[in-house]
Amino acid sequence: MYAIIETGGKQVKVEEGQSVTVEKLDANAGDTVTFDQVVFVGGENTKVGAPYVDGAKVTAKVEEHGRQKKITVFKYKRRKNYRRKMGHRQPYTKVTIEKIEA
Repeated sequence: MYAIIETGGKQVKVEEGQSVTVEKLDANAGDTVTFDQVVFVGGENTKVGAPYVDGAKVTAKVEEHGRQKKITVFKYKRRKNYRRKMGHRQPYTKVTIEKIEA
């Protein structure tokens, strides 16, 4: 059984026991979070939401918080002596999917 959940403005396909990284959540490590914005549930019985599946939720445990690999943002305009160089590290939360209820 798998589900597609919506979190942080993105859709993520998850299965039970899987570890996924999502946009940073406001929860401490070791806490249990519930995703109730389930777009699709697949498996033996397929359910498609409009926009979300009624009564479906995904329970996950927060493993850790972190920041992703650094990316370089470089702005440049030719012939104008304009250059800006910045770096960015996006924060994330790593969660392990415990249960999918549909």
